[in-house]
Amino acid sequence: MKLEQSRNYTELTDFILLGFWTSPEARVPLFLLFLFIYLVIVLGNLSMLTVIKIDSRLHTPMYFFLQNLSFLDLCYSTVIAPKALATFFSKEKKISYNECATQFFFFALFVGTEGFFLAVMAYDRFSAICSPFLYTVHMSQPACIRLVAGSYICGCINSMIQTGFTFSLRFCGENRLDHFFCDVPALIKISCVDTFVNEIVLFILSALIIISTITIILVSYAYILSTVLKIPSTHGRSKTFSTCGSHIAVVSLFYGTVFFMYAQPGSISSPEKSKIVAVFYTLIIPMLNPLIYSLRNTEVKSALKKTLLRKIPWH
Repeated sequence: MKLEQSRNYTELTDFILLGFWTSPEARVPLFLLFLFIYLVIVLGNLSMLTVIKIDSRLHTPMYFFLQNLSFLDLCYSTVIAPKALATFFSKEKKISYNECATQFFFFALFVGTEGFFLAVMAYDRFSAICSPFLYTVHMSQPACIRLVAGSYICGCINSMIQTGFTFSLRFCGENRLDHFFCDVPALIKISCVDTFVNEIVLFILSALIIISTITIILVSYAYILSTVLKIPSTHGRSKTFSTCGSHIAVVSLFYGTVFFMYAQPGSISSPEKSKIVAVFYTLIIPMLNPLIYSLRNTEVKSALKKTLLRKIPWH
């Protein structure tokens, strides 16, 4: 069927984002919910960026990485949320071909970078707990900048490959994307040519990123656990491992949803499932990350209180 359709190939200039199938009565409440989530994302992550920037106590490698994580969360949710919100009340729900390609490129860039970045953050905790006397050497400012730059480079390579393969597909008249943003599974579904290679590339890239980064994370935490268990006091073990709790929670949320979405060959066949999972990792996780790090971290909570007290005029 796809081969027959490809003979009638005409170049598309735009796509239609179908978004969520909702009744007119549910449209406004759903829009308000999405808007609320996005505003919390912006407020939460900007707060983290600001607090870490202005509080000198947080000028350490761990918070430098956390600051960059907040930046990534803010960026990739912003790539998706404004356009998704606009389609709720738009009659045409159109997105141009170039805008779609650009949206996907930056989304893949920021999400891929975050995957590598979580591995970097695990290595940072490994260095701090397992080699505390060499920590300032391993995590010097140049080393931290190289790790951040390396994460972005790897994320960019992944994004360029995925964007190149996806937008080299032919689309033969069918331009309705059963999604709320331009994502690979939805684009593959409406292509009129054989997409086997694209699906394999998506699976291999996702598997490589997940396996390589998860390996770094697991090995780091294996050494951390071994070191923590050697601490004689229960309070010492609890205090040392508490610095890793937030990171473990964020890693579990991120990799659980990404694996469910991209690293299973059958995931492309269920658009409704894809949309629900996509909401989780494009909006819910960026909303939860600053809450997880601020609520579980006494230094961040103290810095937030200090910043708020500065802003409140006391008479």
